[in-house]
Amino acid sequence: MATYKTRAQFVADDLRGRILGGEFKGGTQLRQDALARDYDVSRIPVREALLTLESEGLVEFYAHRGAFTTELSVAKIQELFDLRILLETYVFRHSIPKLTEEDLQKADNILRKYDEALNTGGEINNWSEYNYAFHLTLYAPAELPETLALINQLNTKSDRYIRMQLLYTQEIEKAEEEHHALLALARKGNIDEACELLKNHIQEACEAIVSLLKERTLNTEGT
Repeated sequence: MATYKTRAQFVADDLRGRILGGEFKGGTQLRQDALARDYDVSRIPVREALLTLESEGLVEFYAHRGAFTTELSVAKIQELFDLRILLETYVFRHSIPKLTEEDLQKADNILRKYDEALNTGGEINNWSEYNYAFHLTLYAPAELPETLALINQLNTKSDRYIRMQLLYTQEIEKAEEEHHALLALARKGNIDEACELLKNHIQEACEAIVSLLKERTLNTEGT
């Protein structure tokens, strides 16, 4: 059954996809009147949608200037990914002893779809969704809802950076191998090894994105 969406939810979902997909670069002003015309709605649902995206870290409001997409910041990336390491390794450590065969099979099924999408270059918009769904499946049995809610917020804020990593770096094959290794270690109940691999997995993703941003900055300055 299709889920009913309010106008504000529809605008928020579509705008989120356009921002994460790169249509709106960091620092782009999002004019409410123009968006209202674009979506054929009043300014009220547009305002509500922008407030939703602000709560997710994708939009910032400035006094007397309006709403802007957030800038791609190296310092912000490093902080987000450091927090991810702290929270995700904490949850993973609590989750592994509680993982059932059903949980492991669900994670394996997601990983197969993720691998196929990466290997064929298809479903690019779903790459980061598969990535998060895989990790969440391994974390959920920890039964730490408040921590999982924070992890969800961090992943939403990190999503545009994760997409950049998947699209523009050459480390997709390595990431795939690490996902399979994480699943294998979780299946064996090797908590310390699994958490260490997860820490390195997130840290190396951060380093790849930071390197990419610095390279792009240099290229921009050189033109």
